[in-house]
Amino acid sequence: MLTPPAALEALLFANGGPIDKKQLVRLLALNDAELAVTLGVLSDSLKERGITIVETAGEVELRTAPEASVIVKKLRESELSRDLGKASMETLAVIAYQTGTTRGEIDWVRGVNSSASLRTLLIRGLIEGREDERDKRRIRYSLTTDALAYLGISRAEELPRAKEFMKSV
Repeated sequence: MLTPPAALEALLFANGGPIDKKQLVRLLALNDAELAVTLGVLSDSLKERGITIVETAGEVELRTAPEASVIVKKLRESELSRDLGKASMETLAVIAYQTGTTRGEIDWVRGVNSSASLRTLLIRGLIEGREDERDKRRIRYSLTTDALAYLGISRAEELPRAKEFMKSV
């Protein structure tokens, strides 16, 4: 059985984003005071690992430590300086032509897992994701204005259609 700090770390890591403190109290079977102590213990243990806990009044999240910002910035810059690869361009095309598509739908069209391509496009700000209104577990992706500029168009309607493309070939 995991200790409360280890269980808290696992939950924060697995979630990949902020978690409501009330949900943590419920999941860890702790009271508010015990959660505060557990957060302190975990925070102390993370200090030498480049990770920190960011805490608001109602939420908690694992993030990289401020001291790691220089190296993390280098990583982000290297990701952003590369050209989009074939996989990312395919993913961008699927999203461009099927606005509001989910990762599962993109994977089906491409025939492969598109998680890495979606991450790249999200980091670059070329796509955005919103929760599906009917199923909160699904994210629907759409182009951003940066993507339109990257593609050299001002509206998605300007994308060439199959008939137009076939005439130019």
